[in-house]
Amino acid sequence: MSEAPTACLLIIGDEILSGRTQDANLKFLGERCAQLGIRLKEARVIPDVPAVIVETLNTCRALYTYVFTTGGIGPTHDDITTACVAEAFGRKVIRHPEAVRRLVAYYGHEPNAARLKMAETPDGPDVELVDNQVSIAPGFRIGNVYVMAGIPKIAQAMFEAIAPTLRGGDPVFSNFVESDVKEGDIAAELTDMQARYRHVSIGSYPFMRDGRHCTSIVARSTDKAAIASVMNEVATVMRAKGCTPTMGTSP
Repeated sequence: MSEAPTACLLIIGDEILSGRTQDANLKFLGERCAQLGIRLKEARVIPDVPAVIVETLNTCRALYTYVFTTGGIGPTHDDITTACVAEAFGRKVIRHPEAVRRLVAYYGHEPNAARLKMAETPDGPDVELVDNQVSIAPGFRIGNVYVMAGIPKIAQAMFEAIAPTLRGGDPVFSNFVESDVKEGDIAAELTDMQARYRHVSIGSYPFMRDGRHCTSIVARSTDKAAIASVMNEVATVMRAKGCTPTMGTSP
């Protein structure tokens, strides 16, 4: 069996790092990549600094099967992602003829210079547009890099447009079991389970509910039967500690 393809998400924007805007794209991309059998291995939040964007992009595109970027392809002065991607690939920035055609058709007239900025891509015949069914201005693909908008609704529409073209693998499934048990009380049992179920990722996540210490155990794997076995064993341990476990399906 060939190894599953891997991916990295680059979240670009000072507004994310400042806390002004809360990112919602990582959750969506993580869930969709798991469904497609793509292992999202890393996500980085980086500022609107050209040198940082170029260096990070070049590093990540050499490490992973796919790199997805979100943010920085709008009409304003601080939307610099396209220029940085072009620099990373040693290309010039052009107004993509098909992107211009789509914008003209959408607006019914020649858009102003700011809006035409959203038609910019690196040059080269290998650059492909990424459809945007929400606000028409497209993203683009160059090499293994997919450049998408930062607005979640648009980013999600763009990802769904490219999803059928991505090479996937076995989908990753995930279930959880939780109860009002302290994770320290079941740590030894979890360590033993992880040693026995090496192809299952077992995560322990403490939380508070009604003033009580609780723990949620999440199992992720391509093997549904193995997940079920882990969940049953964890539930048995929780009951032995005098707690009532609740099971469910986790993203």
